[in-house]
Amino acid sequence: MSTPTISTTRDYATAPIRRFGRINWLGLRTLVTREIMRFMAVWQQTIFAPLMTAGLFVTVFALALGEGRTVMGLPYLAFIGPGILMMTVIQNAFANSSSSIISAKMQGNIVDTLMPPLSAGEILTGYLLGSLARALIVALVIVTGMALVLGQAPAHPLWALAFVVLGALMLGGLGVIGGIFAQKFDQMAAITNFIVTPLSFLSGTFYSVETLPEPFRTLSHWNPIFYLIDGARWGFAGVSDAPPLRGLGVCAVVVALIVFIAWRWLRSGYRMKA
Repeated sequence: MSTPTISTTRDYATAPIRRFGRINWLGLRTLVTREIMRFMAVWQQTIFAPLMTAGLFVTVFALALGEGRTVMGLPYLAFIGPGILMMTVIQNAFANSSSSIISAKMQGNIVDTLMPPLSAGEILTGYLLGSLARALIVALVIVTGMALVLGQAPAHPLWALAFVVLGALMLGGLGVIGGIFAQKFDQMAAITNFIVTPLSFLSGTFYSVETLPEPFRTLSHWNPIFYLIDGARWGFAGVSDAPPLRGLGVCAVVVALIVFIAWRWLRSGYRMKA
């Protein structure tokens, strides 16, 4: 009687079956929940501190310049309010994703994110949604403060929301790229201090770029964050240096490029896997 043979070979060319469907909704929801709980656990630093920072900016400029100065037909505080809002939103979106990744890498628990059956797109989506959630909460808090203190409400709410979302996705994606690239906290701080902060402050937050001499006026239009600031100003105050539709298109293209780079790096395991 012949003994049946048991094949121990495996076809490694066959992709593993994703038993949970095309998208791992449970894993994605878990990652997003983790990211939200991570920043809500220290809400005093992630939610309340940005409100204090924005309030200090408004107070300092109000005391330094006084009343009566107008820019683009707006009282100066009404002019800088949307810029401060967007600057705070994008800085928090960047900090959320970048700190999550670099902290996990430094503590050695990044494997907890890489080992579960999550694709690169699902991991990236989880980080971006976490940054978006933090950005929207910060925006809501600051908008409430602007309405109570300055009496300023959005002139075009949907435009304002669109630019806030694009800003959160743009800097959240850039935070993913920064977190992947950086190998230690010093490198992450350098990216923040020499790239994110200068681009934020030199984007028309406190002035109209049309008042700048050449070539700085032209160079400002190559700064994608300028379009975020300008778009927020259009959404809240109804004035802008550039056509809002152009700004929306530029921001959408930049977001797509950043998301693509972040996805490729996550998919290849660049600086994430040994």
